[in-house]
Parts: sequence; C-alpha cells; structure tokens
Amino acid sequence: MSAAFTKYYLQHATQELAEDLDKVRAADDFRDDALPLLVNALQQGASAFSIEEQRRIVMAGMEKEKEKEKEKP
Repeated sequence: MSAAFTKYYLQHATQELAEDLDKVRAADDFRDDALPLLVNALQQGASAFSIEEQRRIVMAGMEKEKEKEKEKP
C-alpha cells in the first residue's frame, strides 16, 4: 500500500503545489543538484500518514477513478 500511496500523494502534492514548485525551480539560486532534495522533501510528506490513512486514501482514490470510468460514454 505504501508505494501506491506515495505515488498518489506525490501526484496530488505536485498538482496542488505546482505554482510554488515552479517559483522555486525558477529562482536564481536554485541549482539542478537541489532537485533530488526537493523530491525527497515531497516524498517525506507521505510518511506523515499512518498505514490506515494511506489505505483509506488510496481506496477512496480508486473508487473515484471507477466513478469516472462509469461516466465515460
């Protein structure tokens, strides 16, 4: 479950923080070697959730995807 949650979390975190992440990456003092540090910091956010919370969030995301599929013509 952890890998699925991390993937889900990173997708949503980067979507929500897209504007801020673009500003950080465009800053004059941002270097390419800082990118792994930024990615690692985002990944660490996923560890703030318990296993049960991760399971619940992934399952809810899967249900949401199923609903989207049903709505397609």
